[in-house]
Amino acid sequence: MTSIPRMPLAFLVVLLCAGPNLHAQTAALPLTLQQAIAQARAKNPTLLSAQQHVTATRASEVTAGLRQNPNLTLGGTDVTLPADNPGNPYSYSANLSRLFERGQKRRWRLDIAHATTDVTQSQYQDTERQTILAVKQAFTQMLAAKAGLKIADDNLQGYRKTVDLSKQRLDAGDISATDYDRIELQLAEFEADYDNANLNLEQSADQLKMLLGIDSPVPAFDITGTLDPPQTNLTVAEVEQRALAERPDYRAAQQSLRLAEANVKLAEAYGTTDPTLAGEYDRSGNDNSGGFQVNIPLRIFDRNQGEKERTRYEAQSSRFAETAARNQVINDVDQAWAAYQTALAQSRRYNGRYLGLASRVRDNLEFSYRHGGSTLLDYLDALRDYRQTNLDALNANVQVWLGLHQLSYVAASEMVP
Repeated sequence: MTSIPRMPLAFLVVLLCAGPNLHAQTAALPLTLQQAIAQARAKNPTLLSAQQHVTATRASEVTAGLRQNPNLTLGGTDVTLPADNPGNPYSYSANLSRLFERGQKRRWRLDIAHATTDVTQSQYQDTERQTILAVKQAFTQMLAAKAGLKIADDNLQGYRKTVDLSKQRLDAGDISATDYDRIELQLAEFEADYDNANLNLEQSADQLKMLLGIDSPVPAFDITGTLDPPQTNLTVAEVEQRALAERPDYRAAQQSLRLAEANVKLAEAYGTTDPTLAGEYDRSGNDNSGGFQVNIPLRIFDRNQGEKERTRYEAQSSRFAETAARNQVINDVDQAWAAYQTALAQSRRYNGRYLGLASRVRDNLEFSYRHGGSTLLDYLDALRDYRQTNLDALNANVQVWLGLHQLSYVAASEMVP
């Protein structure tokens, strides 16, 4: 037997000590958007439930393809009497019968089962599409919450420096105690902004974790990504074509029409007559005999008229529903496109002009106030404008991403390059 070399004790101690730290570092790795979507596909309980429903529906195809079973009937009379009893001999009989379906009933049942599975699969894909949209929105909101927390923290730390400087000016007699109190009082607003931003980050993280199927606390949960608007070369016509080709709810409407048409065929098939053929073998005493039987129902009154009429109207209803679904696709794309274009224009205005303008105004008034060239009210107004402009610019970028996610949702294909 080959002996296993013994590991040095010191090496084992290092492994035991480093193991938890390595695991923590692995667990703390921030998720990208694509990783979050992949985890939602694998662990979101709503999607897992819908997947099982698709599998269960597919099993019905087996039932639809089954053929009619034959019937075997065995019988015997006077089997306890002597075989040579001429007055009342024993007898045995065996009867084998089977119903033969006409009108291609099995074919249409299979078509209905396949179409039902297709509709269910498309409905699952639509549920997946909605879940992915929710994950993208929650991911973007968490990125926005992280950025908002950083803005609040930067504003708070910057204003604390202003308070400290104002305290020095108060001690030197450059400003009044009232002005200093007003400056310090403004600190409460910055502290409240920080607290609210921190709460918003925690709540957005909880929302994202729920969508990812995380059912236990993850203290080190984090994500990574950017909120800078991406460059795209989309046109509304391209988005509409993708949507009509890829939308699972529209595909489900088309498949529902095929399902309704298969139901019409099956209803017509059930109006045909199915004969039952039977063969029989009899043995009475020492004599053998055989026979056959043909059973043909006479469809005089019931020819499945009601189901034929109902399924034809259901098929017509499905045709209107398909048209309505197509119109809904076009309408969704048009609305999502308008929202995206509006958000993109606002983001370009804030990032191209207003952010820099607010920063210059704040810096100039801060310098002027510190050197006695402007009033306290002017400086505080500049601080408020700077803070609000940063938040508005952040929200404009967020709206661009949410608009892109909505476009991806209505087109059922990825629009982010």
